Amino acid sequence: MTTAPSPAARARFHSIVWPLAIAETIVWAAMYYAFPALLPEWERDLGWSKTELSVAFTLSLLVSAALVPVAGRLIDRGLARAIFTGSAVLGAVLLALLSAVTEPWQFYCIWIGLGVAMSSTLYEACFAVLVRSTGDRARRAITIVSIVAGFAGTVAFPSAHLLAEEFGWRGTVRIFAAVVCIVAVPLIWGACRRAETQATMHAPDPSASAAQALAVTRLPAFWLLATAIFLAALDHGMLISHVLPILADRGLDAGLAVTAAAFIGPMQVAGRVVLMAADRLATTLAASTACFTMMAIAGVCLLEAGSAPALVIGFVVLQGAGIGIASVMRPMVTAELLGRRNFGVVSGLIGLMHMGGYAIAPSVSALVWASGGYDRVIILAIGAATAAVAALLAAWRVARSGERQEPPSAGARTG
Repeated sequence: MTTAPSPAARARFHSIVWPLAIAETIVWAAMYYAFPALLPEWERDLGWSKTELSVAFTLSLLVSAALVPVAGRLIDRGLARAIFTGSAVLGAVLLALLSAVTEPWQFYCIWIGLGVAMSSTLYEACFAVLVRSTGDRARRAITIVSIVAGFAGTVAFPSAHLLAEEFGWRGTVRIFAAVVCIVAVPLIWGACRRAETQATMHAPDPSASAAQALAVTRLPAFWLLATAIFLAALDHGMLISHVLPILADRGLDAGLAVTAAAFIGPMQVAGRVVLMAADRLATTLAASTACFTMMAIAGVCLLEAGSAPALVIGFVVLQGAGIGIASVMRPMVTAELLGRRNFGVVSGLIGLMHMGGYAIAPSVSALVWASGGYDRVIILAIGAATAAVAALLAAWRVARSGERQEPPSAGARTG
């Protein structure tokens, strides 16, 4: 039976989790969602095409994904406060500079720099801090942060719209920069300082070298888990990147399609709330398997929605809740199967597979649609989600059969 944490332990837990939850909401809103929220303003004011503008964001995300393992390595070595806070300050400075751009090359350079900042401030870095510092309560900590930060888009879009009407887009990004600097940076600094103190009690020492940390890639369980994460991201990215034309193909008019798509985000938050409520009941394996299975069933609902439009509701609920729970369970299943030692690096590598699935998904959907329509896209997505379940179960079985321990070169792991 699990012993309830003492009041002092609960206070320490909340003093780390809630500041990071608020800071993540601000950082996601200001650095990530600022792009889609202000894209129409940039197109109208700067005269550049959506394609030209969007390439900058794509480069930003690719840079962010590539640097996540590096950020994770620094967090593993106890540098969370420096890397997390410094990156938030960098992001604020770059947002302020964004307000002065007049040439495309300036816009591109700033968004590449924001990719560097996002690599150490978004979920992967934050979750690495929480796993290191909150011990057995990491799942609850990650769930709380992801529930709160799940509203970042809800904050960003109306805020950007209202501020742009009043101050223009240049004034808007300056205000975003100020909020990051004045509110998020102090919260991150204080939470990371407390997290580093807690990590000395909960986190195992990292490997002495990066090569030793990367030895985890020799484990079959790593590649099976990475495959599962990649396939789940591919499934969600294929459907969401083309969700409006897919729903139109199912027979929904434009208004209903937009409404249905808009509810996928709230369903992600709802899924995380349910997960938190079932925190003591659902094991890591059960919750992880369930979310991928929900995504596969969601695809079936979408496939059949052409003849039964009400099934679109099932798709929205199951796809949204499934991917919402998956974002929480990704770091937890990584820690469970591959250990908490070098977690920042390992989680960053898994995150690369996650981002890879998302990156190729829109193009895969377009190619499959061109060759056989959206039914084929949905069937492929169902297959990806089903294969993700199989890969996850295989990873779990391999890990439990004796390969859960880290490679000898990486040293012993603390459970």
